[in-house]
Amino acid sequence: MKKYYMLLICLVIYQFSFTQIVINEVDCDTPSTDDKEFIELKSATPNFPLDGYVLVLFNGNGDDSYFALDLDGYQTDPNGLFLIGSTTVEPFPQLLISINTIQNGADAVAIYLGDDSDFPEETPATQTNLIDALLYDTSDSDDTGLMAALGVTVQTNEGSSGNTNSVQLLQDGSYVSTTPTPRAVNDGVGIAVTAISMYTSQTIYNEGDTFDIVFSTEENVTENLTFSFTLNNYGFNATDFTGDTTVTIPNGSNTVITTITIINDTLDEGDEEPLVRFSSLDWPYIANNNFLKLRAVDDDYTMANFGTPVNQFDPILGNVTSTQPAGYYDSLDGLQDDALRQAVQDIIAEEGVVRAQTYTDVIDILREADQNPEHSNEVWLLYTEQGRSKLDNHTGGSSTGLWNREHTYPQSRGTFKAREGDDIADGKEIYWNTTADSLRHGYSDAHALRAADGPENSSRNNKNYGDPLLGGYNGPENTAGSFYGDVARSVFYMAVRYNGLELVNGYPVDEDANDGTLGDLATLLEWHRNDPPDDYEMNRNNVVYTWQFNRNPFIDEPDLVEYIWGDQVAPDITWDQGLTIAESNELQVQVYPNPATDKVYINGLLNKATVEVFSVEGRKLENYTITGNSVLNINLSSGMYLFKITSEDKATIKKIVIQ
Repeated sequence: MKKYYMLLICLVIYQFSFTQIVINEVDCDTPSTDDKEFIELKSATPNFPLDGYVLVLFNGNGDDSYFALDLDGYQTDPNGLFLIGSTTVEPFPQLLISINTIQNGADAVAIYLGDDSDFPEETPATQTNLIDALLYDTSDSDDTGLMAALGVTVQTNEGSSGNTNSVQLLQDGSYVSTTPTPRAVNDGVGIAVTAISMYTSQTIYNEGDTFDIVFSTEENVTENLTFSFTLNNYGFNATDFTGDTTVTIPNGSNTVITTITIINDTLDEGDEEPLVRFSSLDWPYIANNNFLKLRAVDDDYTMANFGTPVNQFDPILGNVTSTQPAGYYDSLDGLQDDALRQAVQDIIAEEGVVRAQTYTDVIDILREADQNPEHSNEVWLLYTEQGRSKLDNHTGGSSTGLWNREHTYPQSRGTFKAREGDDIADGKEIYWNTTADSLRHGYSDAHALRAADGPENSSRNNKNYGDPLLGGYNGPENTAGSFYGDVARSVFYMAVRYNGLELVNGYPVDEDANDGTLGDLATLLEWHRNDPPDDYEMNRNNVVYTWQFNRNPFIDEPDLVEYIWGDQVAPDITWDQGLTIAESNELQVQVYPNPATDKVYINGLLNKATVEVFSVEGRKLENYTITGNSVLNINLSSGMYLFKITSEDKATIKKIVIQ
């Protein structure tokens, strides 16, 4: 009997401990960028451990969960408060979440006894193991379904959209909308805290620069206040700078300044981001802001031996060769039309060989595959044709000045979307099995994802490619259009790699049909012909291959495009893989654009060559002698011509259309 009595007491004490935590304050909506939103919990006793609790956010549209946060390992402060928010919230939260995580309403915040794994996305609201819940809105109607599911009878209005209020718990257990008070008890009773702010005059510094970090409090301190901070962040550590990281605000003052010098070494470490953050603060001093991110620009970057895509009219060729395995395309020989297309798919979507990586892994892939050949610390941006620091990757909020992952085959048109696990960067050796029917993996296929300027990516949206007057997209003004061929070959790859995608002539306008179509095929063929693959594309093809174990065949074998969509689709025309340069008597050169007007570019020549121009009837019209890669100024009437190019006892004939 005594054992049962003691057990009952323990259970009562245990249950009591799990009723000491409540939702004290919620700010679900802030003006403009929504970057100051927060949730504050309160315990009945100070320094209360939050082990065994989970915070869950519910969406009123469906009345199910959209976010769960495990609270194990955390505790409330001496005032019993625990603040959750992004790095932009002041005072600085005890637990960080991403900007814009908290939805406006009508929604709910709840505390449960349990674990975040108990609440995967779209878990229905429940009262099982529920400790406390708050329903809120921003001038929305009451969500009676969510109220019933959580056993709550009142839904509190924070204010209209973009308001400056928060919803706060009063002593009587009711909630009111008023001025936010994060890290301060709502009734004003408790230990007064002193927040310390940090700032620098700028955020970007070069190696060798010296700068000051200023720490200040709103009021003068009444005794010497000593604390420490660190700048360590990933590869940036104490070997990269000099200066004191333990400082003292003297009695009677409110400011201390420390000077930091970034060491100028000779290592190509890439740009780095020192992160100024407090490492020791004694209560009642707290951080007003923290995690101040700076930029240390490395001047030891390297350059690749091939150029950026803007050299499309004089591309660098031959410095990068395909890393395709021997015989990779042998199964295509002798095939045509649908059989050829199927054989290509069998290679680039082969189950058990080809790998699918996560959408977050793609960031690392692009930092390598889209590296700016002229600056190893930058990525090269599609469309806007410029370099940008690899560190300036868009992760949330405004994308201005940042780069993100552009789907060359627009996501909504391809009908693929994120899946569970896509938010994890788990590296090359962890991957999904994939097939031609795995259209969902098109969301993270690096052959069709490129680094792009954030605002331009938004402007591009999900338009077809081609004439803007017909609703198409052909890039920003005043650029060279160097992405044309790259994009064409990227979407050609997607259309073959995944079942359910189709390139069509014209401009499909029913963007919500989810039929997988994209136009304009005629434009894409023109782009492919006029902007052939270069070393930049071949390099990215090689890089992506190391991750996905498949290649873009239209970079390795660009003529394949004509046999699947172009002018070589005919019952009596079959594909035969060209011999390698070492095996072939045919001269390997590129002649473009095609169609052309008054200029023709010839690339791939290393020595002196002759160019003979014939009509389709076989009459010789022109003769040129050139050395190396050259441009020919031509004066021919509209029509088709044959260009015979001879060099080093080898020759090739190219059909060129003159407009």
